[in-house]
This record gives sequence, C-alpha cells and structure tokens, in this order.
Amino acid sequence: MHAAVVRTAGTPPEYAEHPTPLPAEGSTVVRVTAAPVVPLDLLCASGSSYFGVPRTPYVPGVQGVGVAERSEVLEPGTRVWFATSAGMKPCDGSLAERCLVVDDDLVPLTTSVDDVAVAALGLSAVAAWMALTWRGGFRAGETVLVLGAGGAVGQVAVGAARALGAARVVAACRSEASADRARAAGADRVVLLTDDEGQLAARFEAALGGTADVVVDPVFGTPASAAARVLSPAGRLVNLGGSAGDRATFSSAMLRSGSLDLRGYTNNALTPAQRREALTALLRHAEDGAVAVAHDARPLSEVADAWRVQQAQDAGVRLVLVP
Repeated sequence: MHAAVVRTAGTPPEYAEHPTPLPAEGSTVVRVTAAPVVPLDLLCASGSSYFGVPRTPYVPGVQGVGVAERSEVLEPGTRVWFATSAGMKPCDGSLAERCLVVDDDLVPLTTSVDDVAVAALGLSAVAAWMALTWRGGFRAGETVLVLGAGGAVGQVAVGAARALGAARVVAACRSEASADRARAAGADRVVLLTDDEGQLAARFEAALGGTADVVVDPVFGTPASAAARVLSPAGRLVNLGGSAGDRATFSSAMLRSGSLDLRGYTNNALTPAQRREALTALLRHAEDGAVAVAHDARPLSEVADAWRVQQAQDAGVRLVLVP
C-alpha cells in the first residue's frame, strides 16, 4: 500500500510503499478515507518529544476517518473515526491507505458530516468540547472567553459555547486571519492580543461587558494572566496548551477574593468511552453547522509538502490528507 513513511526522526515523511497491515486480535483493519496532519504528529516524529525517539520506519498519524474492512467488533463497511499511538508507541498511524486500529480506539460514525470535515475536527474538537463542558463546567447563560480562538481548538470552543447557549462569546486572536476564523465560528466580539497584560485585561473587560465565567485557554502566557483578571467570582480558567508561553502570573489576592479556579486539561485523561461520547455529541452540532474547523484537503501523495506547511503556517487551517 502507499503511505507517508518517516525514515529518520526529525525529517518529513515521504510518500512510499509500505507493508499493508495484517488483521490482529483486538484490532480492526480500517481503509483510511481522510487523516489530518496535526502538531502532535510533528512532535512525535521529531524525536525530541517526551515520548522518545520513534522506531523507524513508521507511518505517522494519530487520528483519522475511514471504513472498517476486517473487524471482530464492527460490520465491514462501518464508517469510523479512530485514534492511534503512532510515534508514541511502536505502531503505524493513519497517514496511509490502511491502518490497524485497536478496537477501543474506534468510534462508529452515523453523522452526515463528510469525512474530511470530521477528520479536521477530531481530537482538537474533543479537547475544546471537554475543556468547556467537563473541566470548565459551562452552563447555558454564562459568558465565555476563548484564547487562541483562530486555532483549531479555539474555533470549536467558540462554536460549542455558542451552540450550548452562552450569553456572550469573546474570542482572543493574534492576527486578522485568526480573527476572521473566530468570527466565522460564531464569536460576538474579537480582541487582538497584545503583550501588555494590563492593556489586554482592559480590552477583555470591554469586549465581555464585564467578566467571563469560563476561559478556554490553549495558549497560556500573558493572555492567560490577563484573562484571569477578568474572571467572574467562582470563574474557571481551563488551560490545555502553552503556545504563548509556559508561564503565567496570577495574584494570590485575586484568586482568593474571587474563589477562582485554574484547571488543566489533556485528552490523555479521557477514557475511550468519554472520547467517544464527546466526539458523537459535538458531531451533532457539526451537522447543524454550529461547529467546524477551517481545513484544506490534499492528496496523501503531497504529504512531504503538507508536513512542511504545517510546520510553518498558522495552525488554524487544518491540513487533511486523502489517500
């Protein structure tokens, strides 16, 4: 079969022949129809992540969409979303014509959302949904501030908050292109980020018309420091990334006086059942057009170029490869 193959850690994969996966107990052979290139794929293949240096050659791709071909648990032809441990453990991933998937990592799909759009959503959408609802404890009528709102996680967080009945959704973005994506996702107001914490907090307060009940934060750094200053009493800030910096500053008096909650989130904390329920729930909103991620579909044969583009570009436009 054809696949994206990483020959040496730290170099882009090449489009090449690779052994077709054989059936195995507890796993399903999936014919892949769409698979995104995501930052985790690049991290795993770099050889410099906390997962260690991957055994090469291997096929990257930690998630994808396809059709079950040979399975002990699903009827052949069942449409599925799936996750893999490619680059984290010795196995091949989704950037191939076929992939061997552990049965617990399959999510049967009944949605009318097309395969490329589902692949673009994937684990980023699960993270946004669960950060908002599970860790953030969002309730209809609350006000939500989404940092990094032009990225994949941010776009879904904005759309999900709007679909679930937020009173106001404010998006914080680094660029005008990101701001356009946040508006398309449903943001009421957009704030362009600045490195001045006090100025940024004032902008947040003006856009929110006061305070935020929940902050979804995939960036941390100065934006998180500023966002914490506009949390309502008992407000929650949920962090799930650090693209703007690994450190933020919070006043002890502010945290105590407002009984504020600072919470962390990772998809790794989810059980397969939780991940399945989250993806199924958010795809219902995707069917209505309420939740989406901007994406660009390309043939799998262009994987080397797509890989380099993902390394260099604004991650708000998800690259999805089609075998």
